[in-house]
Amino acid sequence: MSVKYIPVQWNRNKWIYDGFMLAGVVGFLTVFLYLSPELLSHKRPINPQVHNARAFGACTFMMLSIILAIGPLARLDRRFLPLLYNRRHFGVMTAAVALTHFGYILNWYFAFSSSNKYEALLFANTSYTQASGFPFEAFGLLALMCLLILAATSHDFWLKFLTAPVWKRIHYLIYVAYASVVAHVSLGILQDQKNQLFTWIFIITALVVAGLHLAAFLHERRAGDPVGNPDEQGWIAICEAEDIPEARARIAVLPDGDRVAVFRMENKLSAISNACAHQNGPLGEGKIIRCLVTCPWHGFQYDVRSGRSPAPFTETIPTYRLTVRDGTVWVDPAANPPGTYVEPVEVPA
Repeated sequence: MSVKYIPVQWNRNKWIYDGFMLAGVVGFLTVFLYLSPELLSHKRPINPQVHNARAFGACTFMMLSIILAIGPLARLDRRFLPLLYNRRHFGVMTAAVALTHFGYILNWYFAFSSSNKYEALLFANTSYTQASGFPFEAFGLLALMCLLILAATSHDFWLKFLTAPVWKRIHYLIYVAYASVVAHVSLGILQDQKNQLFTWIFIITALVVAGLHLAAFLHERRAGDPVGNPDEQGWIAICEAEDIPEARARIAVLPDGDRVAVFRMENKLSAISNACAHQNGPLGEGKIIRCLVTCPWHGFQYDVRSGRSPAPFTETIPTYRLTVRDGTVWVDPAANPPGTYVEPVEVPA
């Protein structure tokens, strides 16, 4: 099935991106392993294997926090878009770090059990009915499973094979993974410290991630222009034609919740869905060059007249009929099938 797909299409930007990620991981582990032992102040002395495990576990938490912060930061400020472009690379590296943490835990805490170490991991502690001593390993195992699923399906082949809606729902597991990591750390390493510095770093980081998502949600709600009541034919007034800059778009939220992007190109207007077929990127924030709008998230392109990607690509998005009356742009909220050509409407002088 994947004969026409190249595993990773490397370019200079990806090498630089991954280089910075790797340097960040090495830097974090170095600080945790060699500079932080006195700051962590564990209640009981720990051996190198346990300290290594906690270093990789803490690194996984920080990497997941950064991954989940990139999305809302990119919505709030376009300068963060370069971080979004190769975020899946970040996710795959996070899965590798989490798997290393799992290896240290499995081969230390459960390696000397009289039973199989995998069985010991699952059944050594079954105190699920009490808060104190709750088997936090279960949360870590759930987080690892989620991360491995996300890493295994990160390539665009799976996005295309599973279809974008299914792929997107699967990748919402990142939130399950993060919640599981938060629970895992809260019930685990935070119970074995006298100094609360790491505790506060952990809490503040999680609150920052939650706050960024809330800020992005509120920003998204304000992003689309409010639409008025429909006319007798059910068409919706979007904005004044003169309010749409050349080679740019005006985004509006339709009554059904979908967003439409009305583009102006050579004094003609075209309307397409604001959601990129790749990962629902905001097409209305892209710029038109020769009838093609480029998604600011991952660079997918569409002809604003037909909603079709240029050959040999086959992605399509819905288009909308529109008209201009007395200088006001009206859009039919009933979307055309993806890839339907609609003749652009000229803006009256």
